[in-house]
Amino acid sequence: MIRSCEWHGTQAVEFTKRDYTALLVPSVGANLVRLAHTRLGVEVLRTPSEREHDEFLRRPHVYGVPILFPPNRIADGRFRFDGREYRFPITRPEENNYHHGILKSQSFAVSKAVETPDEVLIETRCYSNAASDAIYRDFPHAFKCKITYRLSAEGLEQEVMFGNKSDLPMPVGVGFHTPLNVPFAGGDAADYRLRMAVGERFELNGRNLPTGRLLPLDERFARLRAPEGLQATGCEAIEAGFSVREIEVDGRPFRGAVVENRRTGVRVFYEVDSQTLYWTLWNNGGQVPYCCPEPQSWATDAPNLPDRERWGFRSIPPGGKWSIRYRLYVK
Repeated sequence: MIRSCEWHGTQAVEFTKRDYTALLVPSVGANLVRLAHTRLGVEVLRTPSEREHDEFLRRPHVYGVPILFPPNRIADGRFRFDGREYRFPITRPEENNYHHGILKSQSFAVSKAVETPDEVLIETRCYSNAASDAIYRDFPHAFKCKITYRLSAEGLEQEVMFGNKSDLPMPVGVGFHTPLNVPFAGGDAADYRLRMAVGERFELNGRNLPTGRLLPLDERFARLRAPEGLQATGCEAIEAGFSVREIEVDGRPFRGAVVENRRTGVRVFYEVDSQTLYWTLWNNGGQVPYCCPEPQSWATDAPNLPDRERWGFRSIPPGGKWSIRYRLYVK
């Protein structure tokens, strides 16, 4: 089922396949603001209520699956690449950083909506060029961003593709600031544990920027790799960055994050592909009913780090494309 609807006064697309239902808001960064497993009663994502709708429009990065391009922070709101300086507004004045990117509030157009016996596919597109001043003034490349959602009995798959329409190499770094509900199906925060495919932890300075040093996991964050997991809500504050290293889940290598209700055994899986090299984990002080395992293709402030290619910095040649995929599902 696919239907266009009005959601708190904003146009949205609702789509359903088997046990899953989803709600997409194209005009706000093509943000998928709801994903639910209806049979198990699992609300996977933090979804804005009617009362929170205005905040969602102001701060879309704390709801749904918001795209971060570029991800996380850029020191002093600037970096240099290929002889050019890229400048962004300072959005964290207390740190003198830019954060969370230029696409999370941009309007996308639905370019395809198709249902087959196996899946629902919703494709959205956003174009930037010299006429799109809100983006182009900070990121002077013509480009296409296509976000495609596929919903099936296996859950949700999301693909983000960037096409460079400019005549110059274009930096590309993508992340998602995804708030997973905890609790998501009964119980309280103490019933839930988070596991993540983390390797080493970033040393951060007083501006929440990586110093370029990776540290071994301490006892607390080592629980993310362990079968017992880490309590990530109803606890102390967490804001930390990590490299990606697979863990074992159900006897198989797994690249992603898993939140489990230990009382019921119901789990939410957030699986990432090989383009995701880093994580940020944030729980907004620890006393809120959600946590954000944030996949990133490059490390926070990668363009300004020494040997930036080591930290995931990459570019797309003129006429080239690059893509990244994620999956969200419930078991």
